[in-house]
Amino acid sequence: MPQYLILIYDDEAVRAGASPEEFDSLLKAHEEFGAAYAAVLRGGQALQGADTSTSIRSDSSGGFTVTDGAFAETKEVLAGYYLIEVAHLDEALAVAKRVPAPFGGVEVRPIRVFE
Repeated sequence: MPQYLILIYDDEAVRAGASPEEFDSLLKAHEEFGAAYAAVLRGGQALQGADTSTSIRSDSSGGFTVTDGAFAETKEVLAGYYLIEVAHLDEALAVAKRVPAPFGGVEVRPIRVFE
């Protein structure tokens, strides 16, 4: 059965401005999502903030450039993910629409299988 990655993006500045009650409500919504979709979930985690990321890029000399922070300057950053296993994209989209993402949105990507 195909697997899909649901990438959760949010605006960290907006999330940082959330009240403790709003944040607790978001955590509860994710717990409820996990319980409701346990049959198709294969994994998922929240990520630390973009300020904790490290980017690695190969350079023209065959070495690597390592920099602090995300590679792209963007308003919304990757905040977490769910890995799901469902029959087809339409079902993946239906699940993704239920992911709590009040500070941004989600992206659905099929997992590539190499044979």
